[in-house]
Amino acid sequence: MFLESSRYYKVETVEVVLKDGRTVKAVKLRRLPEITGTPTVVKANDRLDIMAQRQYNDPTRFWHIADANTELQANDLMAETGRIIQAPER
Repeated sequence: MFLESSRYYKVETVEVVLKDGRTVKAVKLRRLPEITGTPTVVKANDRLDIMAQRQYNDPTRFWHIADANTELQANDLMAETGRIIQAPER
């Protein structure tokens, strides 16, 4: 259902019955692991995929950086040039 590079690749799915009687599949909530990383400075015009390309040589691993930080909206991590965020090791 998900690519191996997805954060949801190994997450279990469940069937949920909606109020209207339809049954749908959903991804179970996943607990974020405690992740430490290397303090990394956000550069002008940075995006998570660009940072992941620099850090891992793979832009699809942007979610590793998002999960290592506490923002609810991942793009908020990049809103302030000069901000220091965590970028997990490979």
